[in-house]
Formats: sequence, C-alpha cells, structure tokens
Amino acid sequence: MRKLGLLFLGVTSALGGAASAQQIDFGFGVGTISAPSASTVPTLNQPPVSLKGGAYPSFSGDVLLFKHYGIGGNIAWRASQAAPPGAQPYRPILWDIDGMWVPPLGKHAAAEFSAGIGAESTRFYSNIVNCSYFSCTNYTTSSHFLGQFGAGLKLYPHGGFFIKPEAHLYLVNNNVEYSSSHAVRYGGTIGYTFGGGHY
Repeated sequence: MRKLGLLFLGVTSALGGAASAQQIDFGFGVGTISAPSASTVPTLNQPPVSLKGGAYPSFSGDVLLFKHYGIGGNIAWRASQAAPPGAQPYRPILWDIDGMWVPPLGKHAAAEFSAGIGAESTRFYSNIVNCSYFSCTNYTTSSHFLGQFGAGLKLYPHGGFFIKPEAHLYLVNNNVEYSSSHAVRYGGTIGYTFGGGHY
C-alpha cells in the first residue's frame, strides 16, 4: 500500500510540476463501501465474501489543465483487515487514474465528475511469512483491472479549503474473490485547492 501511495503522489506531483495548471487539488477522505452481500455457494475452499462495510481512508488529487478539465486519481484502502467467518482475512486496496470535469456551481462550490481505470488489489493474510531480499510479508495479493466513475460536490467554506461529499462506482473485471463485480464507495473528503478562483 505504501508503494501505491508513493506512486500516486509521484504521478500527481509530476503532472502538477510539468503543466501550467489552472488548479491543483489535494484531499484526504474517509468513507465506506456498499456492495451486494455474499450469498453464493463457496468454491475452491474460498467462501465468496462481500466488499461491503469497513472504513476506507483515501487520498486524492487532481490537476486541471484546460478550463475545467484535467486528470486526477484516488487511492482508498480498508483501514482494518476483514475476517468473516470461514474466510481468510483480507484487505482491499482500490486505486484509479481518471479524466476530470470540474464545472463551477456559483461562487463557493463546484461539481466534480471523474471516469478512469485502475485496479483492485486485495491482500489475503495468513500465518505464513514469505521473505525476499528486501522484505518479509504475511500475505499474498490478487489484483484485478477496474473502471471507475465518480461524482462529488466541492464546497468552499473559506479560501482554498474544501469539503467534498462524494461517491465512486467501481466495475471490477473477473472479481472472483468477492460476491460481486461492482461496488460503490461513498464518503467525504477535506482538502485544499491551489490556484483557481475557489469559485
């Protein structure tokens, strides 16, 4: 997860430094996930589990390059391991890189729409520790390609500080570890806008 976070911050920083951006936003949020319940028959000794529930901290950032259009990204992860009865403990990590449209809505607000691609990476934990030349881990990771569609409302109570209620729909390819190929993450983000008129 640390490597994904560094990659996300590096890409966003590089884009921000390389472009003569109108606006750059960074935010930290917390939310949860809604998804269909696990109700199918167990297969391959791994009972299907649902992505729903749990607290998901997140980091987000975007760079507006032309008027109200730009690029951005999100990374969110389950704060604690999930351990449903009969299933191996696990922690999902969701990340995406997106195209953005951020139209202003009056003087102190803006809508935010995003669509992009990324991955769902799930860490499955065990009592077995595997070591390499660089580190030791007690988990294996399964990753799947995903598409993301998001919407939010950025409210500016003071200067560049914003509060953003938001929702993100994830469509995950071949998501065999879970009971569904789709999930919705919703919650709120606080952040800061550099540049721009703050609407």
